[in-house]
Amino acid sequence: MSMLDRTLALTPVLPGFEHLRRFWDSVHGCPTVKVLPGEFYVSRQHELVTTVLGSCVSACIYDPRRRLGGMNHFMLPAPLGEAAGARERDEWSGTVGRAARYGTDAMEQLVNAMLKAGGQRADLEVKVFGGGRVLAQMTDVGCRNIEFVRHYIATEGLRLAASDLGDVYPRQVQFYPDSGRVRVRQLRRGTDAALVAEESQYLKRLANDPIKGEVELF
Repeated sequence: MSMLDRTLALTPVLPGFEHLRRFWDSVHGCPTVKVLPGEFYVSRQHELVTTVLGSCVSACIYDPRRRLGGMNHFMLPAPLGEAAGARERDEWSGTVGRAARYGTDAMEQLVNAMLKAGGQRADLEVKVFGGGRVLAQMTDVGCRNIEFVRHYIATEGLRLAASDLGDVYPRQVQFYPDSGRVRVRQLRRGTDAALVAEESQYLKRLANDPIKGEVELF
């Protein structure tokens, strides 16, 4: 495909998502959007929405009748209570904003954006991924993220269509918003020596690592 054809293929996004970086992916033959911690994205186009998860969780929500889908990426389930240690509060609060930290905001933002784009709540299907215990020295944030997202889906009466949660490995998630199809790859490292304590730094390192493991379709 020529450069002009690739440019034309990057059709305008839905209002409110112009700030997310989109580029042409020659491997998959479609536009691609990377969702970073604290971000979410909704589309009805044939494009690839991707993210990398450690202890973070992403929800992929799809309306099959309107072929509309969206993905988010959050780091913590909810504001930390006084029972949480000060070290953990300091570890996160200085590096990420409210939208990045809290799934309570991330899920509401994504659901509301889906409805604003024409989706119907009764038709929404949810697939959730991540929550791995990727850093042994950290409090098990992943476990709390899993508990939160499961509780949210049940409380809100949404339909859980698929999940790949927990374990000890990070994941790369690839979501097609026009079909609802999701591919998940396990990411593995050869050594833990270079891993840092904060998830945000960990994700940056993972982005440049080779992908290994089987691909799972959801």
